[in-house]
Amino acid sequence: MPPTVLMLGWGYPPNVTGGLDTAIYELIEAFKLRDDFEIELVLPAEFAPEDEPNIYGVETDDGDFITRVNAMVDTFRERAGDADIVHTNDWFGYKPGSEAKEAHDVPWVTCFHSLSAERNRDPPPVELEAERNIVEEADHLLTVSEITRDRIREQFGGDPQVIYNGFPTLEPTGRDLKVELGIDDTMVLFVGRHTHQKGIDHLLAAIERLSREDLTLVVGGSGHLTDQLERFAELLDIEEQVRFVGYVPEEELADYYASADLFVSPAVAEPFGLAVVEALSVDTRVVTTECGAAEILPDNCLVAVDPASRSIARGINRALAMDDPIEYEMRGWDQVAAEHAAFYSEILD
Repeated sequence: MPPTVLMLGWGYPPNVTGGLDTAIYELIEAFKLRDDFEIELVLPAEFAPEDEPNIYGVETDDGDFITRVNAMVDTFRERAGDADIVHTNDWFGYKPGSEAKEAHDVPWVTCFHSLSAERNRDPPPVELEAERNIVEEADHLLTVSEITRDRIREQFGGDPQVIYNGFPTLEPTGRDLKVELGIDDTMVLFVGRHTHQKGIDHLLAAIERLSREDLTLVVGGSGHLTDQLERFAELLDIEEQVRFVGYVPEEELADYYASADLFVSPAVAEPFGLAVVEALSVDTRVVTTECGAAEILPDNCLVAVDPASRSIARGINRALAMDDPIEYEMRGWDQVAAEHAAFYSEILD
């Protein structure tokens, strides 16, 4: 039997809540084609797929996020008794990981896909404390970009190893969202959670600054800021140029990206940026602020901007004037799995 890695997650396709869920899914799928490690996953039952071997859903009932995470601790700790390595992700893995390590003296790995300070203007103290504790207590640290590794060093003094995410390969069905949305001019797209981290307010202000009537911004996704962003568009008097289309199902993403003339990622902090490489996978040009994906893409592959409306507006104009082909080297999830396998082997050795 190959060594077992017990992983802690939250969502799982098609019940995806963020990039972390996609990354875990892709990693597990890649390991299914390998015979050097067996991956098991513990996550809330409401997000767990049915009839998937080695995936264990835990009933977390109602309650706040921490209460639901704590509901998984017993199962995670129990299953860790048969694991060779436990692998948690982000701050919410602190209690499950630390208790599994203490109970079974099993090596504990944590991967930071993002930090609380990257996701929040005012990071919750409980998340910051959990991150600090993880850096101090976990045996091994991973992260998905040099950007986040540098922030971990600055905030907590840890020194993670970087393993970048893979690049998704999306396949459009041929559906034309521009036609369906009644857009007969340039379509600029954003898809993501409506949070401060994503910088959507800067993008809306950039659209107003451009003063271009031949451009429509399509905003996909949802979140606690959706109502505020819609009001902000009205205050800027650009509501006729902005379409809030709500949550975009995973099976429709490729067609949204392919229908757009341009994808914009205006994030204030983006540890990796799966949406950036999703858009590139269907040959849609991307304007983006600093992100981890840019660290492994050619300099001329992306139009780089600052998270400020003036810079984003200039970047949009520059990108729309470009017609050179988008060329880059694909990074497959098989390569990501191979790098994780080497990392796990080093731990066991």
